[in-house]
This record gives sequence, C-alpha cells and structure tokens, in this order.
Amino acid sequence: MAINHSSFLFLLLSIFLHFFLFGCSEKIEAYKFGELTANLQHQSHVVSLKSLMPSGVCSTQTQGSKTSSGLLQVAHKNGPCSSLKKGNTKVPNFRQILIDDQTRVKSIHSKISNHKDPLADSAVKIPATSGQSLGTGNYVVNIGIGSPKQQNTVVFDTGSDLTWIQCQPCVVQCYSQQDPIFNPSSSTTYSNISCNSVACSQLQSATGNTQSCRNTCIYLIQYGDGSYSQGYFGTDTLTLSSSDVFPKFQFGCGENNQGLFGSADGLLGLGRDQVSVVSQTSRKYGKLFSYCLPASTSSTGFLAFGSQVGTSSTQYTSLMTDSNNPSFYFLTITGISVGGKNLGIPQSVFTTSGTIIDSGTVITRLAPAAYSALSSAFRRAMTKYRTAPAYSILDTCYNLNGYSTVTIPTIAIHFTGGTDLNVDQSGILVQASSTQYCLAFAGNNASTDVEILGNMQQQTFEVVYNVASGKVGFGAGACS
Repeated sequence: MAINHSSFLFLLLSIFLHFFLFGCSEKIEAYKFGELTANLQHQSHVVSLKSLMPSGVCSTQTQGSKTSSGLLQVAHKNGPCSSLKKGNTKVPNFRQILIDDQTRVKSIHSKISNHKDPLADSAVKIPATSGQSLGTGNYVVNIGIGSPKQQNTVVFDTGSDLTWIQCQPCVVQCYSQQDPIFNPSSSTTYSNISCNSVACSQLQSATGNTQSCRNTCIYLIQYGDGSYSQGYFGTDTLTLSSSDVFPKFQFGCGENNQGLFGSADGLLGLGRDQVSVVSQTSRKYGKLFSYCLPASTSSTGFLAFGSQVGTSSTQYTSLMTDSNNPSFYFLTITGISVGGKNLGIPQSVFTTSGTIIDSGTVITRLAPAAYSALSSAFRRAMTKYRTAPAYSILDTCYNLNGYSTVTIPTIAIHFTGGTDLNVDQSGILVQASSTQYCLAFAGNNASTDVEILGNMQQQTFEVVYNVASGKVGFGAGACS
C-alpha cells in the first residue's frame, strides 16, 4: 500500500514530539524535584521537639582532629555534664534564666556608649583602658591553679577580663561552691601583687574600679546584677593541661564574694584587656582561641587555645574595636535571612547600634527594626501553628501541644566579608514550658542599644577569635 508522503512526515513528527515531551518531562520533573528538595532544605528545618527538651543524661562529644593541648571540655553549668551538678544543686527555671539574661544585657547597654563615630576596622589593638567587665557566662570549664594545682570549675566569659576564684580564708564572706575553696597558703607559687607594680596599675581597666591599698594590690569587680568579688590581686601557676602551664598568672583571689555565680568557683575572663587570659597567654597562643557550645545542656563542647583552632572551612568576618569600649568583641551585621530570603533590612539599622558577640548572653538581641522584620517573617512561615502569649522577653511564641515535630524556617545572619551564620535549629526555637515554644531572639528597647549575638545562636559552631589578625570565624558542625 502506498504511503502518503505528507502522512509519513506527520507520523515521524508525532513520534519525535512524543519522545521529546515525555522523555524530557521525566528529566524536567526529576530536576524540579531535586531543586525543590534543595530549596526546602535551605528554607526550613524539621525539628523534633524532643531534641529541644533537656536531658538528665550526659552525652560527651569527641573533638574530632583537635589535640588535647590547650583544649578544655565545655559543659553547660546547669546540665548533667557539668561537674557542678552534684548533690541537690538547684537549677533555675527558664523564666529566671531570662530575667538574669536581661539584667546582663541592661548592664552591657549601660556600659557601652553608642557613639556615632564609626568603629575602627583592621587589626585589633589590646587596649590600655576598657569598660567595666560584666556578668558571668553560662558554660563552665575546669582549670588548675597553684602548685600543686588545685582544680577549679569556672564559667568562661568573653564579656569579662579579670579571672578570679574564691579563696580561703574568706575573711568577709564566700558563697557556697561545689569544689573546695582555693587555699593560697597551700600553693608554693602563690604571691600577692604589690600596690606600686605595673600590674596593679593596669587593674582598673579590667574592673572599672580604683582601689586604695598600702602594700598589697586589692581588686573589686562588680556586675550589673549586684554580684561582686573582692580580694587580693595575686599570681600563681595556671594549668590548662599537662603541656599548657603558665607561671605567674595574674588573677583575683576573692575573700569577699556574693551573687548569682551558682556553685562555680569563679570566672575565666576571655576579653581583650591586658589582664585577660587571652593577653596573658599570648606568647604561646598568639591571641588565638575558640569555643564550641553544644546544642543541648546534656552535651559537651570545647574551649581551645592556640594554632589548633579553626579549619579550612571556617568563614571569617572582621573583628572591630571601639575606642570607648575596647574590651568587647565587635562585629558588623549586614543582613538577616529567613527561609532563604533576605529581609532587606537597611544597613543603617545595624550600624546605628553596632554589634558585639558575647558568650555570656543567652538570647540574641537585635535592633527594634531588625527584630520586627525577623519576627514578622518568622510568623508568616509559622501560620499553621497556634500562637501563644509572650513568655518573659520572648514575644513570638507557639502552643505546640500534640506535635512531635515542627517545621521552622531557617535563619541566617550575614556579616561583612560575605560570612553567613546559618543558625543551627537549636538556636532558633526554644522551649519555654511543656507546650510553649518561642523564637529565641529578642528586640532591644532603643535603636542605639548595642546588638548582642548571644550564645544560643552560636551553638554547634566553632567560634574562632583571631584577635591578633582582627577577625572572628564560624565553623559549622564542630560539636552537637
């Protein structure tokens, strides 16, 4: 049978079109599915609410390729991994934690002057003077002081400079602590610092207080919540590990101490003043340190010093300094994204206030306009969940009764240099009560109040402080 030429061409065209459309559609659909999956992963987290609940069992983390030298295990002071959690130590409830956190923030705001002068860039200079140190942190490490060394559990704090511990004989008063109180008379290397020494003259910059003395140097440090420590400014051997020993380390030997220090023995100051641990160990460590705060109070992280900090994947942003408040670590935020979309907040919102990174503040504080934009975007992404009343300083809350998992949008904080902090899911939503969960960010009262990158939003990252090179870095997934 003869085939019509035009019909034959039509048949070939039909077969070609069928193959092209259906064959390629599978590839197109597969591509679209992959793209959608990638976008969903970038835009949201599926969070098990159980993971946000505290556990009573310690889960110790390994530190990967990091060596033991200059490396301390970090634990939340109220968690089961902390050496402070012995006996019947009372744990503050979350509302009290937020109250204490707000007190610390108010103290920081009152001490940082919001000048209109732009913050200086490039390399950091160790200051000759600084503002008064602040508060205590929420994470503890174990250090040795004395010869032979006496073990001390101390909170570490980037917002403080002076390291101090409680000391016998506690002439006035000491609060109750878990470990035996340090006895300087049992150490063969302890000595008081004299009044006319250079070290004593530098003490004011680290404490914000002047002390009159006749022979031996006396220190007094007061915190925003009314806590204080007072005693002798002395030297002794600091031991971080068997290979990290520092003779004649300057610290406060407190015999009059009261306040909200829990049962910790004292404080390890990681600020930028000359009396801080960072400066006193600079010959060995080169003003390099890092820490990783675990996502859960039942896990551990680390505090590391020296060349071992950071990895090739660490993203860095410039470390800034303010001549009026040179002890703090300033950064510059350039934007915030929610669900993969930049909120378009004007740069002036962030530069008006400035931003510090602080290990002792729990909840990140943003300028009012920045927080409003963040909260609004978060609420739009959470419309399927029932809202709940505000909880203390947290005003974006949800009643998640009946849910075992919840889908929340990703949050990224952008810094100068193209550095992005993609906040871990543990730092986005926090459990306030058995059924109530809230966005773990809060707004400042005024646009000129300094913004604070708190420790919840730093969780699971290795936060690297390269003070000598003037930069701060973030390395994802360093602890869990």
